[in-house]
Amino acid sequence: MAIQETTPLRLRALEVAITQLGQQEEPAGSNRGPMVDKYLRSAGLNPGYAWCQAFVYWCYATAAAATGTKCPVIRTAGVRDCWNKTPLSQRLSRKEAVRDTTTIKPGYQFIMLFAGGLGHTGIVERVEGTYIHTIEGNSNNTGSREGTAVVRRIRTITDPALQGFIMYDSGL
Repeated sequence: MAIQETTPLRLRALEVAITQLGQQEEPAGSNRGPMVDKYLRSAGLNPGYAWCQAFVYWCYATAAAATGTKCPVIRTAGVRDCWNKTPLSQRLSRKEAVRDTTTIKPGYQFIMLFAGGLGHTGIVERVEGTYIHTIEGNSNNTGSREGTAVVRRIRTITDPALQGFIMYDSGL
């Protein structure tokens, strides 16, 4: 997929995410590595922390820098923090999305929240029926929220941990 000058920012962020597929922690399980450290630093953290939210931030920040625009993502490495600080007008709840899955667009950020303040996130690549194809940092082939790489995953819209989606550039 080539970047077009007229491509909405969210699609540019998705393309950036695609270029990161296969990036891994070094060593595995360390929350470290050349790119993982970059993701974390972009969100204001030193290396060694969970990095799924930092990955999303970095993808959008990179896309925004390429277009000379402001990054719309809350600068944080916390999934719950990002969800809570994002204006309601930019959120699409799971309930709304289940009613009409066509409202979920490529480049949207999905948000999963778990007990104990934990969360997981990534970028929507596409939707097929009730399945959401995603690109996620700090995940793995089993969908862990504490994995070791940037991977493609397939999630279901009915997952109880799924809170919803954040719509960056939603009008484009």
